[in-house]
Amino acid sequence: MSRIEARFAALKAEARAGLITFVTAGDPDAATSQSILDGLPAAGADLVELGLPFSDPMADGPVIEAASRRALKAGANLAASLAMVRQFRLHDDTTPLILMGYFNPIHAYGVDRFAIDAAAAGVDGLIIVDLPPEEAEELAGPARRAGIDIIYLATPTTDAARLPAVLASASGFLYYVAIAGITGAAGAGTAEVRGALARIRRHTTLPVAVGFGIKTAGQVAEMGRIADAVVVGSALVQRLADGLDPDGRARPDLVSGLHGFVAELAAGLRQG
Repeated sequence: MSRIEARFAALKAEARAGLITFVTAGDPDAATSQSILDGLPAAGADLVELGLPFSDPMADGPVIEAASRRALKAGANLAASLAMVRQFRLHDDTTPLILMGYFNPIHAYGVDRFAIDAAAAGVDGLIIVDLPPEEAEELAGPARRAGIDIIYLATPTTDAARLPAVLASASGFLYYVAIAGITGAAGAGTAEVRGALARIRRHTTLPVAVGFGIKTAGQVAEMGRIADAVVVGSALVQRLADGLDPDGRARPDLVSGLHGFVAELAAGLRQG
């Protein structure tokens, strides 16, 4: 059983949804980013998405785009992101870790080499937002052979004809994008998400995580009543940005403040 399967099985046994947190690797600098990543599970994250910095993150809003710029300016790259995962695995061998990003850096790194190195580092899954199932085999094949799940996105515009193609190659879990837009936009209503999840679950037994537009503990708790997991990204990255001084350096309380916010987000799911 993979870490992702084991974690969702444990969440099901606890009768609650999981919290998936997103941060960008290397933002605002390597040491601070590592401290943030290392402390997320203890703060309440059940699964972690680590964003791969990229110069043209077309699916992301201004908050995560700025995070990528900060990380790249500080020297982040794909190899450094994998090094962060290796460091994380020195003290945590159970929390699922998913890399989220775009295909260009992986292609430049070398797809086969990336799959081998990612698995060796301790990566459990990949969300590559610009690689639809029909075009994903170049990466999906090596990833499957390395034991890494490819996690696909479904959106409000994924219709009945399209959904089977998405699900046919999906593993780990399905990421339902609650809004048709970029990260950080206004969230969707619970009723429409409930209807979408009911439709999706008629076609798959995979866990379904809901993300995009979820920013508060109340929204996390609300979505947690209908989803298998809830993803929070832009709100965390904005908290990080708010913890920088005018020169872009991390203030002393940035890491603890970010972890405190994660604990607030997780509390409703765990109490529920």
